[in-house]
Amino acid sequence: MPVDRKKYCVYGAWRESKTNEYTPVTNASTGEVMAEVPRCTTEEVEEAIASAQEAFPTWAELSLSRRVQYMFKWRDVLIDHLDELTLLCAKEHGKNLNESRGDILKAIEPTELACSLPLAIQGRCAMQVSTNFDCETIRQPLGVVAGIVPFNFPAMIPWGWMVPLAIACGNTVVLKAATPTPLTAMRILELFYAEGGFPKGVVNLVTCTHHESEVLLTDPRVKAVTFVGTTGVGKQVYATAAAHGKRVQAQCEAKNHALVLEDCDLDATTNAVINSAFGCAGERCMALPVCCVQESIADEFVAVLKKKAEAMVVGCAYDPKTKLGPVTDKKYRRRISEWIQKGVDEGAELVLDGRGYKVAGLEGGFYLGPTIFDHVEPGMEIGEREIFGPVVCIKRVRSYDEGISIMNANPFANGSSIFTRSGYFARRFKMETDGGMVGINVGIPVPTAYYPFSGNKESFLGDSHVLGLDGYHFYTRAKTVTTHWFDQSSASRTLDSWEGTVERE
Repeated sequence: MPVDRKKYCVYGAWRESKTNEYTPVTNASTGEVMAEVPRCTTEEVEEAIASAQEAFPTWAELSLSRRVQYMFKWRDVLIDHLDELTLLCAKEHGKNLNESRGDILKAIEPTELACSLPLAIQGRCAMQVSTNFDCETIRQPLGVVAGIVPFNFPAMIPWGWMVPLAIACGNTVVLKAATPTPLTAMRILELFYAEGGFPKGVVNLVTCTHHESEVLLTDPRVKAVTFVGTTGVGKQVYATAAAHGKRVQAQCEAKNHALVLEDCDLDATTNAVINSAFGCAGERCMALPVCCVQESIADEFVAVLKKKAEAMVVGCAYDPKTKLGPVTDKKYRRRISEWIQKGVDEGAELVLDGRGYKVAGLEGGFYLGPTIFDHVEPGMEIGEREIFGPVVCIKRVRSYDEGISIMNANPFANGSSIFTRSGYFARRFKMETDGGMVGINVGIPVPTAYYPFSGNKESFLGDSHVLGLDGYHFYTRAKTVTTHWFDQSSASRTLDSWEGTVERE
């Protein structure tokens, strides 16, 4: 049976690529090839930019009300196809059905936020800032914006973080979809035009390597870039795009820590860690891969955590009973397995080893069981670097002060959590943690789309985060207008003065 060869999308139409290079997209649960996507040429990426540039003037000139009506309709289209998109996401990524459904819902939520455009995009005005002078700030769209998408959230990141606010503000978009998991994003784009009814060229999509996508960072027609991925690549994207006059928001790596104090609710806390560390097979930047646990409860905490992890059902992503699905492909499974071995070599205690996990009848799938390390000491790379897999590390600490010190020593600061019944320590933690998104007895402190996704330190490069009012500001430029008003007599004096000047000349 021939493999489905995908196309790229420009001017609202899907076109065959001229490339001879295609990359397989696999079903993470079975290992079977679902489709192949093209390594689009640089010229085809430039064509996508040209398509967005051509669509921009007409789209930007639409009234706020008209653009919002598009967004209302688009929200309903996504809801109508929620089950279909959930299954597709589970197949290509490997996250279970509930997690895949959440991925789609997290694309719908920012679309609902975009419906608040007429309120959120309002500027500010002050009358009589000086005698007979008024000032106002207005916000206008930028033009063509680019989104460089990672593999781990096939719907939420391109169609939640990048598209809704960008187009609601009047911009047009070029998406570089993630090669390992592009199918959900592609299917949503099909719906965008077929059922959303958007004008052609408002959103365009290519699949390619970083070499071909470099033009998105240098082409003067592209005014802004949103990137999600590793910190090393994020720094390159930020440096290159900024050097070419573009604004950039780069969401990068994370190594989120939780501080677990002795007064916590042990059952609720371990449930939260299981969900956060092993949900989506750990392939998310808001996982909790490290727990700094107070020594007085550490033995009990690890025992309870291990028991709950061993009880997790590992299996096919789209089996409703599955709690932990596979990782996305064999490359990621191999890399995560190498990290586990590195932890063993560094001297951490391997409490639960998820390597070599097999699911009967699905031997070709990319499975890893939950993995737990205890006695992870400062300086061990496994406790400091992003693994991006179902692995949790336990660092034992004597006190709150030692715990917060260890957490803030990490170069990443995407999110952080504390588990305690103490309002005193919770308040201190909220003030003292470096984490940009903070949880108090919350394992995954991801804010709703109405607030910015606000990482710090090496987890973020830029000055305006995705979503919330930050997102609206990122996708618009500000103009401040100063206006001078005067009465009839002063107008006559001004005219006389001007005419006199002309006569003297």
